[in-house]
This record gives sequence, structure tokens and C-alpha cells, in this order.
Amino acid sequence: MSLPSFVRLIEVGPRDGLQNEAQPISVADKVRLVDALSAAGLGYIEVGSFVSPKWVPQMAGSAEVFAQIQRKPGVTYAALAPNLRGFEDALAAGVKRGRRVRRRVRSILPAQHQLLHQGKP
Repeated sequence: MSLPSFVRLIEVGPRDGLQNEAQPISVADKVRLVDALSAAGLGYIEVGSFVSPKWVPQMAGSAEVFAQIQRKPGVTYAALAPNLRGFEDALAAGVKRGRRVRRRVRSILPAQHQLLHQGKP
């Protein structure tokens, strides 16, 4: 069996793990978690998700979390943006890396066109 020479770990706990918690989690606690994960040496952390707090209450405050974390050189701090509004909010928060969730094809094409031309004349 041949093993890869490199493995990339993607930590999704601050986003995927916290969204299932029943009790509200403060922005300060989320910041402490992300900072601890950075200090532990993780190189890619999904910090939060830019979704409506109506649908995922635990992701409220993702912009504030991004503003307060202690960014370490070499660490990628990413976010999930499931729609154009989330994408715009993520950009405004200074998110440089992220991913989108799958949606029905009919709704993807216009949004993809807008995203590709975002900020271009």
C-alpha cells in the first residue's frame, strides 16, 4: 500500500460542530476555539458560515468571529457561504477562502454568473 506524501487536514469544528449545539455560544468562545485550533498547528480552519441566523442560530456572529481571531501566518481561515448574500457578507468580513454548498441547477447558474463577475466592470 502506497501512502501519500502529504495529507491536508481541514478542521470544521467551529462551523459544522458548533451548529448542532443546543445552547447559544458566544462570539468570544468561538474566537477562543479558533485561536486554540490555530495554536495547535492546524493549517485550515472553517471558522463559520454566513447563513441566516434564523436557519442556523449558532452561526450568528461569524463576521465578528472573523474580525476578532488572531490570524497566524500560513493558516487558512475559511467560511461556508451557501448563497449570494452569504458570499457578499463573507467578503465584507474579510474572508479570503470559502466554499459553497450545492443547490439546484436552476438556481446555481444566475448566482454563479453574478459571483464570477463580482467586482468586475
